[in-house]
Amino acid sequence: MLQERTGEEETTGLGGAVQDVSRGTQRELGPVADFFDRIYDYLTSTEFLVKLIAALAVILAGVFLYRVLTHGVPRVLRWRRDRAGRLDAEAVARIKRQDTAITLIRNALRYIVFTVVALFVISIFIGNPLPATAGATIIAAVLGFGAQSFLRDVIAGFSIIFEGQYAVGDFIEVHPPQGVSGIVEELGLRMTKLRTLSGELVFIPNGAMTGVTNYVSGQQRFNVEVQLSDPEAVSRVLAVLGEAAELYVRPPRLVDREESAGRTRLRIQAGVLPSMGWLVEENLVSRIKAAAGEEALAADPLIYKVDQANLQRIRQLIPETGEQALRDKPL
Repeated sequence: MLQERTGEEETTGLGGAVQDVSRGTQRELGPVADFFDRIYDYLTSTEFLVKLIAALAVILAGVFLYRVLTHGVPRVLRWRRDRAGRLDAEAVARIKRQDTAITLIRNALRYIVFTVVALFVISIFIGNPLPATAGATIIAAVLGFGAQSFLRDVIAGFSIIFEGQYAVGDFIEVHPPQGVSGIVEELGLRMTKLRTLSGELVFIPNGAMTGVTNYVSGQQRFNVEVQLSDPEAVSRVLAVLGEAAELYVRPPRLVDREESAGRTRLRIQAGVLPSMGWLVEENLVSRIKAAAGEEALAADPLIYKVDQANLQRIRQLIPETGEQALRDKPL
């Protein structure tokens, strides 16, 4: 009898412990269950459905407005664009400024429309007709998650635009550590997109533009001077200038020829894309040497990159010395 009573007491004690654990678990998990129940009730309520429809309407309106503005603004800016076949330097510069303004406006509209739509959507769900609270929340989140680099890129973008360092359509070379060159496809507030000669699209934050070389003319002009001692070699050299002409911006051409003391001096000009200088320095020079022959060359071809128009402007900026001024002064 004593053993049976002891077994019943142990069973009763174990069952009570299980019940206590169950009641404790229900007591602890009760708030969690109530929380999910409230979420479920809210998601299935009419109030949430109305707010969801309103938010979707705001998003669709924002997308529609963004599409209209990004397609309408370029049409307005390009409306009076000169469609003549050949454009002068001023017209090309004006077109580049227009394209830069178009990409800048598109980039700015993307940020503005997204920010406004996000603020209104948040204000709809928090029940505040004015998005001040939502705006403060977003600003705090942005500042907390690396706004420093973002603001640096935006400020650098404004500097690039207002200083006119480069524009859409310019061929630029970004100094190391980026060390990339290409045509500017898009100039945004935060980032610049370059299209390299091999077709890759490179994204560079504006704050990382530590140094840029802008090839305003879109090409490098080379001058090659060749001195020949054999008159028959002249025709052979001129014959090879037309080879691989499709690789040049301006194919090699003879611009000057002088005969003196039994020698012929040829001055050849060629224009290539800024990153393709090897086409003149290696390929063209090698073909000239092979066509002329070592015996006909009076000296190695001289290569220099001097633009005659820029050289003339530099000469005008150099002040004359007193002796030169007296020499040129009429009596």
